[in-house]
Amino acid sequence: MSVGPARLEGLRSRRPAGTIARELLRRPLAVAASAYLLILLIASYGSGVLAPHDPVAAHLDMTGQGPSAQFWLGTDSLGRDVLSRLMVGGIDAINDVLVALVITIALGSLLGILAGYLGGAVDTIVMRWAEITMAMPALVILLVVLMIFPGNSTAAMVAFGILLVSPISRVIRAATLSVRHELHIDAARLAGLGPGAIMRRHVLPRISGTIVVQATLAASAILLFSTSIAFLGFGPPPPAPTWGGMITEASKSLSTNPWLLVPTGAVIILTVLSFNALGDSIRDILVERWAGPPATAASRSRRGAKAGRAASRSAASSVAPTGADQPDTVLEVTGLSVTVAGVNAVTVVDAVSLSVRAGETLGLVGESGCGKTMTARAMIGLLPVGAEVSAGSVRIGGLDLVTLSERELARLRGSLISYISQDPMLALDPSFTVGSLVGEAVARHEGLRGRARRRRVAELLTAVRLRDVESVARLYPHQISGGMAQRVAIARALAGRPRLLIADEPTTALDVTVQSEILDLLEEIQAETGMSIIFVTHDWGVVADICDRATVMYAGQVVETASVQTLFEAPLHPYTAGLLGSTPQRAQPGQPLPMLPGSVPPPDRWPTGCHFAARCRFATEECTDGPIPIASVGPSHSSRCIRVDELRKDMVV
Repeated sequence: MSVGPARLEGLRSRRPAGTIARELLRRPLAVAASAYLLILLIASYGSGVLAPHDPVAAHLDMTGQGPSAQFWLGTDSLGRDVLSRLMVGGIDAINDVLVALVITIALGSLLGILAGYLGGAVDTIVMRWAEITMAMPALVILLVVLMIFPGNSTAAMVAFGILLVSPISRVIRAATLSVRHELHIDAARLAGLGPGAIMRRHVLPRISGTIVVQATLAASAILLFSTSIAFLGFGPPPPAPTWGGMITEASKSLSTNPWLLVPTGAVIILTVLSFNALGDSIRDILVERWAGPPATAASRSRRGAKAGRAASRSAASSVAPTGADQPDTVLEVTGLSVTVAGVNAVTVVDAVSLSVRAGETLGLVGESGCGKTMTARAMIGLLPVGAEVSAGSVRIGGLDLVTLSERELARLRGSLISYISQDPMLALDPSFTVGSLVGEAVARHEGLRGRARRRRVAELLTAVRLRDVESVARLYPHQISGGMAQRVAIARALAGRPRLLIADEPTTALDVTVQSEILDLLEEIQAETGMSIIFVTHDWGVVADICDRATVMYAGQVVETASVQTLFEAPLHPYTAGLLGSTPQRAQPGQPLPMLPGSVPPPDRWPTGCHFAARCRFATEECTDGPIPIASVGPSHSSRCIRVDELRKDMVV
């Protein structure tokens, strides 16, 4: 099915514009900042009506007074009302901010996005221009402008806004570079959208949080600059009220009337703080447009509300014995379901049950899209934003990890249960050396510092078979190979001496030779420490090499669990048999390699009955009538298939 540009626009989930206002109302700091800025705008632009006194009218018999019923914020050295002057002076201050801010953000965003997305000559030109303008003496340029246009704050603000374009454009360029290869932007290119449409529809909304933050920082800087030039006498001449001019007057009478500095200083400080607080809140909301609300312990505890929907699946998936009765069971997963929030919540992991014994390696096998990684991440509480455990339990060390708070889980990760990912380079922060990355894990789990921590880091790097560990510890991730990076990731995972290690396809990004070395390393470490391993993979060769038992998953469900030898010799689910039959090692010479027809259905299209029925050559009408339970079919062997007896006779592997 082709996906056109119009269709593509509907694939991204966005919140309606009104949601921003509703989200702001839920944030007390944002409400306070918004209320203050709104009052400031009304007081300033409505000062012609609201100001209690003429801002330039002098009351020489009431000079230097403090707050009173007549003059709420007191009077200055000429008896002029401070409140009225603040209100009227706010007009120039706000206008100055708007003039410079529009120039800064409009040009900075345009140039930054063009440079970051188009690259090449455009990027070179923009960056060289930015470097040249940032090298210019800004203060000298602004003084020249003020001398050419004396008393004209608008000209000064235009010049200042242009000078701010360079640093803003560099930040926005960096943000654009970080998102231009994201999947949804690549999909837009494949759909035929041009660069202009992609930058406007996809890149700009994606980096809007960065732009908002830069806008609020720029607004604060512009306000302070506007106040400064008025303070130095380059603004509108007296008696016109300006905030900078009022600071000048207050500084002259600081010893006789210190109160005079308080109202103006407080207004300027509160305005700057309000800009920043409001910008941060809007940024967070814009980021959540793309990522969804952060998962919390509270959201996990609300899974009972969804139990009704999951109950039919869980009941139909009645769990076969998984090892709970084994005294040496390290991990026991029972009825684990994961849903992804959206207009209609979608189940992506459906009532998964499995167990891992002490010192055992359990393979989690299946095609891409079967839910292996989501299951593994659910076990350790690292689900992506928007996904949550909706049913089931994950028990290890007498604890149900599903019921724990994020803080409690953080204490257990790395010490009780640990995780290594597919791409080690993405798991290692490029800003820190290998020694620092492993050292922070050591400090976190063992509390070691200084020389003791360095010794422990060296021990861990030696344990993962790295040579010249002192030199390696001083290297950055980009200076080491993929195999070394995976060894470093394993060393970090072992820093807390975990009882269970979840390895999520740790050899996928490595060449064959390095894959074998990593597998041998994991086996050696397991033999030395007695650690259990869950090995997520789609490679049956890896399963045969390292695993004791294997659990096969299809479309979010466990379809078969048995020892590796049993699965290879007598699989009792058509999917397992199909996967094994598709491996090159089992191909018949001169014959085409068998392949499973079709593909794994997406979660929102899972059938009510057997999820594999549409691809199964043994399927009957009974297979699609209702959910298929998983059942014991032999010693330590379970299968989710109602035709096991026929399969024993008919299936040839």
